[in-house]
Amino acid sequence: MRRLIGTAAATAAALALALAAAQAAEPYKIAHVYGKTGPYEAYAKQSHVGLMMGIEYETGGTMEVNGRKIEVIEKDTQLKPDLGKTLLAEAYGDDDVTLAVGPVSSGVALAMLPVAQEYQKILLVEPAVADSITGSAWNRYVFRTGRNSSQDAISNAVALGDAGNCVATLAQDYAFGRDGIAAFKEALAKTKAKLVFEEYAPADTADFTAPAQRLFDALDKAEGCQRKLIWVLWAGKGNPLGKLKALNPESRGVALASGGNILAAMAAYKELPGMEGATYYYYEIPKNPVNDWLVKEHEKRFNAPPDFFTAGGMAAGIAVVDALKKAPSGDTEDLIKAMEGMEFMTPKGIMRFRKEDHQALQSMYAFKIKVDPAVAWGIPVLVRELKIDDMDIPIRNKR
Repeated sequence: MRRLIGTAAATAAALALALAAAQAAEPYKIAHVYGKTGPYEAYAKQSHVGLMMGIEYETGGTMEVNGRKIEVIEKDTQLKPDLGKTLLAEAYGDDDVTLAVGPVSSGVALAMLPVAQEYQKILLVEPAVADSITGSAWNRYVFRTGRNSSQDAISNAVALGDAGNCVATLAQDYAFGRDGIAAFKEALAKTKAKLVFEEYAPADTADFTAPAQRLFDALDKAEGCQRKLIWVLWAGKGNPLGKLKALNPESRGVALASGGNILAAMAAYKELPGMEGATYYYYEIPKNPVNDWLVKEHEKRFNAPPDFFTAGGMAAGIAVVDALKKAPSGDTEDLIKAMEGMEFMTPKGIMRFRKEDHQALQSMYAFKIKVDPAVAWGIPVLVRELKIDDMDIPIRNKR
């Protein structure tokens, strides 16, 4: 009898070990929930390429961590907030993913945040920008590798904040544009420049004649201006910079300014030599081994340099792998503990998840546009790197 009990115990222990080994071998499932189709399709493609390259880089090409494969499941929000919510719930519930990454649109991201809270699983936001994502709408399951509106705004305010500058703004009339201008206004108020007018236009605007006239009129009326500028904050199609340039702002004594963008959009910058602004990323600016690898491998695979959102996607992929290294269980609470305050290397250098709101603190780059006839876009030449400690990024959540 004693022998039978011992044999049964040994068998049970062996089965338990086998079950544990089988569970350990199961892949970590990551959902990439993003707008593969729609106006931001170019952004989405870059983001996904970057995500996969980030996982590849940080796993040394194995696409596995802790002896487990990383499986990425793609879901297309089509830039529809309700669909984004549904797909994220599907990923957490039906697919039982460890965590999710995305989306592209701020509007979709804001719709998805409550789903992360409901399922108590992490949503790593990349590249949606609106401050409210890690501000008023934030919950503890939300992290973001993408820059926020305040980081965009503060870096651009530094670039445009000289005494005597009068600035009017043009932005899209939705969360990205509204949050971005609010943050820019707050940041510019701390400089010697002044904001004189805000103009908002629908995201699908094609004719900028009427908005431009209102901007020109407002700058005409502004007093004490040594220099007049229109700062454009725009994502996706429409080419507002090109349309404004065609209206000959120089004849009104007005210069154009903007932040960085994808390379295709920066083709319009060729008409704006000397334009100032600040950018999240341009492949020639950061000098570090991660960016060196990204540039070399991307050019080898795609015969083109990595773009604005490729770098962001790669940062997200690296963050996922590093978090799983620190929290092999993949349990949400373990991941939150590991990720709060976590520093990780990216194509931009060090990023750090701030404990208070899970926003990734990171460098930004003030630039001036140079034109090279051999290059298809205006080249942002580094004027100054704004490092983590150079920018006082407000904490806007209610934690």
